[in-house]
Amino acid sequence: MAEPLLAALDLETTGLSQTDGHRIVEVAVVIYGLESQREFGRFETQLNPERGIDPKAQAVHGIGYDELIGKPLWGSIAPKLSALLSRCQYVLAHNGEGFDAPFLWGEFLRAGVSLPSVRLIDSMLLGRWATPDGAVPNLGALCFACDVPYDKALAHRAAYDVECMAACFFMQHKHGFFPLPTEPYHFVAQKAKVK
Repeated sequence: MAEPLLAALDLETTGLSQTDGHRIVEVAVVIYGLESQREFGRFETQLNPERGIDPKAQAVHGIGYDELIGKPLWGSIAPKLSALLSRCQYVLAHNGEGFDAPFLWGEFLRAGVSLPSVRLIDSMLLGRWATPDGAVPNLGALCFACDVPYDKALAHRAAYDVECMAACFFMQHKHGFFPLPTEPYHFVAQKAKVK
């Protein structure tokens, strides 16, 4: 029997809220065997969001709109990404419950693409053991606690963050710090803001 697959996922976006029309500018997914930790494949791309990038978001990820001209549009990659995630039993994301999963599932819905049925592991919510005061850790703090190298100059690019997060997960999952969920992720669409 084949081992379960884990998709480690990260997004970079034009801003925080889909209800304000923000879109994905970069996505990275690396598929691992949950038991072997072997990499089975990866999907990485930048996307043309067809809108401007919030200066605060650009200050975090460093991606300017000029880099995205000529990149694929979301609708052209959404079916492939949904199919890829659907082959996995688990999705790992840092702040997955609060940001990555709802944003990504909302974008699948907007594109009319079927939603993957996966179990979500949020390394931020499950990583409180990594901070002295029990606060949720940013990825740098989680890496520090796990003795995983973390270069701030490379941080907040999707592929780099995915690799760091996965290294932390695999190092600590065997010690019971990242328990596997038993229920599929339940997506709740964001409601449009009343202006």
